[in-house]
Amino acid sequence: MLEIIFPKIHKEGKKILTITLSINFFVFFISETLGLLLIIINIWIYYFFRDPDRVSIGDDNYLVSPADGKISMITECNGPKEIGMEEKTFIRVSVFMNVFDCHVNRVPTKCDIEEIFYKPGKFINASLDKASEHNERNILKVKGKNGDEFAIVQIAGLVARRIVCETDVGKELSQGDRFGIIRFGSRVDLYFDNSYELFAKIGQTVVAGESLLAKKK
Repeated sequence: MLEIIFPKIHKEGKKILTITLSINFFVFFISETLGLLLIIINIWIYYFFRDPDRVSIGDDNYLVSPADGKISMITECNGPKEIGMEEKTFIRVSVFMNVFDCHVNRVPTKCDIEEIFYKPGKFINASLDKASEHNERNILKVKGKNGDEFAIVQIAGLVARRIVCETDVGKELSQGDRFGIIRFGSRVDLYFDNSYELFAKIGQTVVAGESLLAKKK
């Protein structure tokens, strides 16, 4: 019960809370009303950066969601050209995270990180399709243990101003392992080929590391 009320938070949140709580302390001496308002904001920041443990299915024939949120788009398209996947066709599942969702991102299957490419860009609404090409983003090319290649793309949104990637090229991650976080409000795209049966539906609410998006045929 205590873990629900007081969940552990990501280290990015600890940095911000240290600053905002310090400001909150001094603001109380100026205005009690403003100080109370900042307390509410600090509570929101605390829960925004929550980092709960998740239990994945533990079966790499399945792909789990890389993010909490709602599936905003499912489309067939070429892979990201920045990592040399533009010649292949993939199914792209986009998970949109609003400012109340947990923003810790997780890998969909056991994999090796083959390439990481960061690209600066705009900050238009992440729920729009053109955000995949124009927004600031961080692209991971990963290879699953069965040899399949995937792309995972962290996309900054209208409010988001920092993408944090917490893995490195050559690192091996297990299904559901954390690989980064985005602040505040954003999107994650997962690209996989048509050798997988799609489970995901547009409008579906998903949980990172747990919700099943597809299964190997």
